[in-house]
Amino acid sequence: MEIAVVSDYSDYHTKPWSRRHSPYAPFRGWGVGGLIAWLLLVAVVGLVYRQTLTPVTLIVDGRAMAMRTSQDTISALLVNAGVTLRPEDIVVPGDLNQALEPGGQVIVRHAQPVYVCTDGQEALFYTQATSWVDVLNEARVSVGPYDEVIVEGWLAAEASGVAPDDRRTPARITVRRATPFHVYEDDHSTTFYSTASTVGEALRQIGMTLYMADGVRPSLGEPLQAGMEVHIQRSRPVTVQVDGRTLRARTHREYVREVLADLGVVMTGQDYTRPPLDAPLTEDTTIQVVRVSEKFLVEQEPIPYETIWQPDPDLEIDNERVMQEGSRGVLERRIRVQLEDGQEVSRTVDGTYVLVPPTTKILGYGTKIVVRTIDTPSGPVEYWRKIRMLATSYSAGTSGTSPSSPWYGRTATGMQMRFGIVAVDPRVVQLHSQVYVPGYGIGLAGDTGGAIRGRRIDLGYDDDNLVLWYRWVDVYLLTPAPPPDQINYRLGK
Repeated sequence: MEIAVVSDYSDYHTKPWSRRHSPYAPFRGWGVGGLIAWLLLVAVVGLVYRQTLTPVTLIVDGRAMAMRTSQDTISALLVNAGVTLRPEDIVVPGDLNQALEPGGQVIVRHAQPVYVCTDGQEALFYTQATSWVDVLNEARVSVGPYDEVIVEGWLAAEASGVAPDDRRTPARITVRRATPFHVYEDDHSTTFYSTASTVGEALRQIGMTLYMADGVRPSLGEPLQAGMEVHIQRSRPVTVQVDGRTLRARTHREYVREVLADLGVVMTGQDYTRPPLDAPLTEDTTIQVVRVSEKFLVEQEPIPYETIWQPDPDLEIDNERVMQEGSRGVLERRIRVQLEDGQEVSRTVDGTYVLVPPTTKILGYGTKIVVRTIDTPSGPVEYWRKIRMLATSYSAGTSGTSPSSPWYGRTATGMQMRFGIVAVDPRVVQLHSQVYVPGYGIGLAGDTGGAIRGRRIDLGYDDDNLVLWYRWVDVYLLTPAPPPDQINYRLGK
């Protein structure tokens, strides 16, 4: 250092400032030529020195720097560049003592700081991992299926696909251990896991909906502890429909009657509820209060008269007459009409009595037998009854019985089929009696038939003289008449 000695205080203050403070003061006296020579020397020396430096590219955390260095190893280069390393950092090439090569690259990837908080402890890790899963694996921290992992900082940005602003700021991974607890509801126990700090937060976390009327024990603000038993007494939703109104509430009551009592609903008379008053409540029960009232009506209904038949010995057979006219009576009923909420739901007979009794109609049928005579081609014959009947005809060959059958040609009474045998309904014409049919002659009732019912008669013929019949004729029942108890006096129409 050059020190100037001031001999005269006044001279020091009278010299120009530029002369007193000029940077070229040390070279005063060199002259211009000498100064230029000195500058050229410095430039040449600097150029020669630069030519001896090694050109390399240093890439630190993705940021490239082209530089020339006089250092001969990677380790010296990093020290010279002010790059500090941790054991978790990665350097490529990996041998720090390796000599630098001109034009080569040195890549440094610093491990990133991450705080891992778990089980009440916090530890700082440096890692090359880019996901929280890999970080926790390196930190040997296991995560249960119900544990909650909270990721903050640059790791959260990596997970979301957003470039982190600054990886130098430590990221944070917080592992909240899930706490097992048991929920008792409706006599059923279910085990859940939650990372919440209170009972209320845990129930909300598992998606459980609570109502103001629900009972929870312990309370919602209690700290959640492992193995805790949470008892929930559910209030039941209930809807009451009464007097045109709909009331909605929640209740801890067990029975319908208790709910109505709480709501001040009074039942009178025959009022009832659906479900019944003593029915236990179920989930989301709807109680309908039905108001019951009654009224009475009087109805009259005609009573039909009865018709009976009586034998009339003074009236000839097959004749009828009215012996007494019938008349309808009047039945009166007292009807109880039941109304539910003003609507009729039922009618019941409260009392019945006959206001006017009916008169029975009596019809008489003749039982008097009168014997008469009819002229026939064979002479006059006596008959005791004449019946209008549908006459058909048949023979052994048309009776429907196979010729190979032992019954072929035999009648129902066992007689041989022939002309003069007629088939009748025994309820109308007694078997083995004789009839006279105009155009056919006298026939013996000796056969029956499946189609011969009521006023039907089938006229028998031999196979070689069959005459086809199908017409209504008068059939005369010849004397003697059967005993009275064997006569069907009423043949019907």
